[in-house]
Amino acid sequence: MSRKKNLEKNLEMKLNKSKAAFKKAQRFMPGGVNSPVRAFKSVGGTPLFISSGKGSKIYDIDGNSYIDYVLSWGPLILGHAPRTVVSAIKKAAENGTSYGAPTKLETELAEMVIQAYPSMEKVRMVNSGTEATMSAIRAARAFTGRDKIIKFEGCYHGHADGLLVKAGSGAMTLGVPDSPGVPEGYALNTITLPYNDIKTFKSMIKKQWKKIACVIVEPVAGNMGCVLPVPGFLETLRKETLRSGIVLIFDEVMTGFRVAFGGAQQQFKIKPDLTCLGKVIGGGMPVGAYGGKEEIMSRISPEGPVYQAGTLSGNPIAMTAGIATLKTLAKKDTYKKLKASGDALEKGLKAAAKRARVKVRFYRAGTMFCTYFTDREVVDFNSAKTADTEKFAGYFLGMLKRGINIAPSQFESGFISLAHTSKDIDKTVRAAYEAMKE
Repeated sequence: MSRKKNLEKNLEMKLNKSKAAFKKAQRFMPGGVNSPVRAFKSVGGTPLFISSGKGSKIYDIDGNSYIDYVLSWGPLILGHAPRTVVSAIKKAAENGTSYGAPTKLETELAEMVIQAYPSMEKVRMVNSGTEATMSAIRAARAFTGRDKIIKFEGCYHGHADGLLVKAGSGAMTLGVPDSPGVPEGYALNTITLPYNDIKTFKSMIKKQWKKIACVIVEPVAGNMGCVLPVPGFLETLRKETLRSGIVLIFDEVMTGFRVAFGGAQQQFKIKPDLTCLGKVIGGGMPVGAYGGKEEIMSRISPEGPVYQAGTLSGNPIAMTAGIATLKTLAKKDTYKKLKASGDALEKGLKAAAKRARVKVRFYRAGTMFCTYFTDREVVDFNSAKTADTEKFAGYFLGMLKRGINIAPSQFESGFISLAHTSKDIDKTVRAAYEAMKE
């Protein structure tokens, strides 16, 4: 029996209730889950069924605890169930969960977002990152009168039809880079280019600029692991789109408030035309937002003709959770603390790999990170795919056995929160060394 199979077997002995719950879930939901990567298909074993989370930890229904670096895939930058956010949500819920009418909370959160992201002169709240990106693209098409879009291989912008082309993360994990059910016409208007390839991008703009409405990019790619932009890449996108009258969209659903308080655009000093946000600005509640230049956003209904609506958009529970989260993030020294935790984790994981004599590449942007099991530098979709997914699966199971929860895919980012302590990080580093050696 392989080491990986041994790990799966040993873990399943600790997950009897989760195993039974998963079996039942498969009767009622596709694959037993409501989002594909949760099914553990790429790493093996039984998915954890979670009963609760507090601070840096989650607890499964079998009574096991784990230091958590998934953090609901990013939004829980304060950790699980932070007192300020939970108290605010409880108070808001007592007044009602949704009205389908305006509240002052929407304006308050919108103002906070715009203060953090000056490129967003006006903002529209939605319910998910997918809604934000598809709505931003619609606005860009209406503004320019053009149809085609450019996206980059390995960047995931939600599951809207025209964006499921070499879309990273879940698609890479399951080995399905393009989804059935997407009409051919949608794909015809989507131009997909290699991430970080400046020369190819400039060539495409030169040939097709009159037909291109927008360029959408994750400024730090978080859906094929954590891939940093090479020097000049984002600057070239900005320069060429300005020259050609093309709308530049930064998808900061993942990087927003995580790479820096003002996101990747603050970190790299690039001002996009439109920005998409999500994750953190809902404090763990379903939320998204898109916004940017007033001349573009003024086209959105009811101010303009571009229709986009949502009954639960700007609902008081999500707005309240977002306000409470951003108030904490805006406090002095918050990002200094987050940086210190990130630095310690990065230093520790690199040292653990060196001691264990395992070839890895580690990348981090603010509170996002990824360890790739490859000896090649990872700069794009193709180099990310050189990572050894079997080795990662063994590492994942070894970490889980030692009480550390990381994303069940080589091609997902990990996340750090304010709740992670130095003891958490020390335990994580020890576990990583043992899991890598194993």
